[in-house]
Amino acid sequence: MIICDSHCDVLYTRVFHPEETEVVTLENMKKGGVSLQVCTFFSGSRGIEKHPYEAGMKEYYEFKRLVAENGWKQAWSPAEAVEGESKAMLSIEGGEILEGSTARVDEFYGYGVRMIALTWNRENEIGHPAKLGADQGIKPVGWNILRRMAELRIAADTSHLNEAGFWDLIHRHSQPPMASHSCVRKLCDHYRNLRDDQIRAMIECGGWIGVNFYPFFLSSDGKADAKRICDHIDYICQMGGEKTVGLGSDFDGIDVAPTDVRTPADVPNILEELRRRGYSETAIQDIAGRNFIQYYSRLGWN
Repeated sequence: MIICDSHCDVLYTRVFHPEETEVVTLENMKKGGVSLQVCTFFSGSRGIEKHPYEAGMKEYYEFKRLVAENGWKQAWSPAEAVEGESKAMLSIEGGEILEGSTARVDEFYGYGVRMIALTWNRENEIGHPAKLGADQGIKPVGWNILRRMAELRIAADTSHLNEAGFWDLIHRHSQPPMASHSCVRKLCDHYRNLRDDQIRAMIECGGWIGVNFYPFFLSSDGKADAKRICDHIDYICQMGGEKTVGLGSDFDGIDVAPTDVRTPADVPNILEELRRRGYSETAIQDIAGRNFIQYYSRLGWN
């Protein structure tokens, strides 16, 4: 079975918090059968004025070191995911790393970035984050960047983006967006989660949603396990999104994890819970990874 996880912050942890023990390791990926792990370049609390590009580049060089010295393998597209191997694909979380430049889009595409979360929790040149409650949509510079992303088949990631920006992407962007690490707002009323109309729009436009493993996005009391992750997956499936949903752990970007899904080695616990709920092996394979790969095929990656 091919398993894809659309978001983790291991590169940020290794570069900026080396005192912490990362959970996304090659050993854990192999134990859990994770075929494709998306690793993001994240500038953290650095706003536009604090050189986020430099932070992203430090993380890129750390990734190059993992490939050169630690046996990691880079995937240049999701289509390279295969059962029995563990590879990493690159993304950006927080478009401020691009510094408002389409040339930076080309640069990071050359490094292997295939997904860009347009914002994190700060306003940037592209748009506004959900956290600040702004009602403005994508900025003019943002549309220039999005056009170039579409030409290069880089996915537009709505996780962290405000609702106005989300609907701009649904109605005006030339390619279906995705949400790399977001949950269901009806099950946990947090600004980072997706409302039913947003989920429905993702299903209808051919987008994709990776369910986040952060307990405080899964449950109002911050308590979660594989069953609670599957509650969110099942909710999206019941809305007709059985071909739209997958896994977006946020490992190494969350300070607590579900009790029985603490590392990539534990991902099979989610799949086993889906079996207990009566999901077919075909449906489980779709949720585990095929939906993610098919989403990228709709962007032109085959």
